[in-house]
Amino acid sequence: MTSSLKSAVYAVANTGRRAPRVLSIAGSDPSGGAGIQADLKSIAAHGGYGMAVVTALTAQNTLGVTAVHVPPVDFLRQQLEAISSDVTIDAVKIGMLGDAEVIGEVRRWLEEVRPAVVVLDPVMVATSGDRLLRESAEAALRGLLPVADLITPNIPELAMLLGEPEATDWSTALEQGKRLAAECGNTVLVKGGHLAGAECPDALVNTSGLLRQDLVSVAGPRVETKNSHGTGCSLSSALATVQARTGDWEASLREVKPWLLQALATADVLEVGHGSGPINHFHHAQQAEGPGAFAARLWEEAAPELDAIHGLEFIQGLESGSLPEPQFNYYLAQDALYLNGYSRVLARAGALAPTEEEQLFWARSSQLCLEVESELHRNWLSTREAATHTGPVTKAYVDHLLAASASGSYGVLLAAILPCYWLYAEVGHRLHASYVTAGSPSEHAYADWLKTYADEDFAEATRKAIGFTDAAAVVASSHDRAAMVEAFAHSCRYETAFFDAPRLHA
Repeated sequence: MTSSLKSAVYAVANTGRRAPRVLSIAGSDPSGGAGIQADLKSIAAHGGYGMAVVTALTAQNTLGVTAVHVPPVDFLRQQLEAISSDVTIDAVKIGMLGDAEVIGEVRRWLEEVRPAVVVLDPVMVATSGDRLLRESAEAALRGLLPVADLITPNIPELAMLLGEPEATDWSTALEQGKRLAAECGNTVLVKGGHLAGAECPDALVNTSGLLRQDLVSVAGPRVETKNSHGTGCSLSSALATVQARTGDWEASLREVKPWLLQALATADVLEVGHGSGPINHFHHAQQAEGPGAFAARLWEEAAPELDAIHGLEFIQGLESGSLPEPQFNYYLAQDALYLNGYSRVLARAGALAPTEEEQLFWARSSQLCLEVESELHRNWLSTREAATHTGPVTKAYVDHLLAASASGSYGVLLAAILPCYWLYAEVGHRLHASYVTAGSPSEHAYADWLKTYADEDFAEATRKAIGFTDAAAVVASSHDRAAMVEAFAHSCRYETAFFDAPRLHA
């Protein structure tokens, strides 16, 4: 942990988050760019523990596939049973299956074990154009589709599964995705990678009400590179890993897509092979941050705002007890209105949380907003006059938090939430310390408020909120971490404005 974080009162708590255990059932690529090799890299890049059951051996490199060997199905069965008899599997990604007998055995195992998350990448044709599924097995593959939670075909595979011509535009691809989702009763990821144009959108399609809406599109630019070997494998295994944490396909896609775009954008630096090389799965490793490092970065962002807050007339008046009562009344009235919106945002964090510990923490925090903290406001305001309308700063702050909660990213939401814990706790700690040093004068008008924020339960909650946010950053993509910093910085500025608002509006 860096020295800058040590200056903060609240240190990082250890979350003990467990890595999702993800099984790849796919073919092997000795060049390392696709198949189980790409899956294992992708799973590790998203904080999962990867396992692999090999369905087929290929002789291939970046130039193409020259041979495929499918081991006896009895050996496939032994691999599957060896894993599931010993390890709890949080998610399964299925790739190349090869023939109908293999597909049948995988289906039998899935129906017996019933993993919580199943992502099926219907590998039929390689990027090089080589066929990876025997034509006689296509009917068996179609029969496997309903067993999956998410299907991730590329444009040619989508057409082959429907027995239709290949889509040449995005709207046609989406209509095909809707038809496949309706037939299979699950979610289909329609991918724009094979279409022409500067944009490369992806969309989750489900006509059975399993998503919050039937169609969720996520835009993205097309990355110009010849090195895209294993893109489909990597995307599907990343989604399986993140879904095991989020339980929300939209949130998972919004986390994985920026990572994949950067993996393509930096693929050329690997210099592997003479054909279509692999993507750069660990592009974020150069910027990797261990536990505590991201929290230290946020503390550096918060420090200028804390200095500004401590310099405000409102805070200085609170510290001395000389603050005009109408300003304090305005502040508490706005805080009560803010907490009403904040409680809904905390509840959303609980819905996105990847562990039971975090789910319970955010749910309880949401309840406390309405029960414990609001009690002081109600007691004070019940005998005093204060504005009951939502002030401009309060509205802007809550709108910012609601936007973060709608982003689908757990990490971004936590970063937006955190300043209301961290800055509030730091300010309260300093004010209470000053109050105690002054001899706890009984005539101090705001003693009850100062005592509330010296509460050890609030301090412990702040430490946990910092730790959960830091842990979310460790497993986030570089794009998501940047968005987390931005969301945190915005909330810090709103905290300063919130403390200053009584001077302007009371």
